[in-house]
Amino acid sequence: MTITNRLIKIIALCSLAFSVNAQESAELDLECLLEPHMTVKIGTPVPGALADVSAQRGEIVRKGQVIAALDTRAQVAAVQLAQARVEYTKRRMERNEELYRNELVSVQQIDEMETDGELARLELLERQTQVEIRQIRSPVNGVVVDKIKGPGEYVQETEILEIAQIDPLNVEVVVPVRYFGQIKPGMKAMVTPEAPLEETYEAEVKIVDKVIDAASGTFGVRLEIPNEDLAIPAGLRCNARFQL
Repeated sequence: MTITNRLIKIIALCSLAFSVNAQESAELDLECLLEPHMTVKIGTPVPGALADVSAQRGEIVRKGQVIAALDTRAQVAAVQLAQARVEYTKRRMERNEELYRNELVSVQQIDEMETDGELARLELLERQTQVEIRQIRSPVNGVVVDKIKGPGEYVQETEILEIAQIDPLNVEVVVPVRYFGQIKPGMKAMVTPEAPLEETYEAEVKIVDKVIDAASGTFGVRLEIPNEDLAIPAGLRCNARFQL
């Protein structure tokens, strides 16, 4: 082997070693924390006495599920009254159709009856809405973390339940400032929660803070992990590995 060939081989080996070291240095491991995507305190749009709080602490609830209800006895009675008015105006119109065809009822009278029928229908809709808004539904898929009020209590601008949305999960990471600009939204990272979980999950960077904490020389990064079956609990510490 000539001197030139030996030099080429040495340079190639050095380049390979440098490449391996660079690849190793491109991995960034940081501690992280799994947190709920959001925490929602559920109240009521109207004051009233609670008839039922069906959701319990620790229960998984789905978006749109009824989790509590106010007393609606007065509103249900109002719905029945409005329904009776709708049925009466309908019968009245049916009785006068033949008279109108025989020109025994004026156009103005028919118009007044039609208007009465429409007003009765709108009143019924309003009464039904008053019943519906007293059915308190969960705005998210999540877990009940606190039951604040119970049946029989009067509520007005107060929270009834607290729900944590854990699909997706937020992964909060504090990153040294020297890596600012290297972690960007859309990047992937592998997140491994602490025991008892043993799996590693792929997370996506969603938020990179634009303000550096001068005291600690760090900035915040938020990632998200899909959690459709709600199998991953929030509150666990974890490790996030980035490929820079």
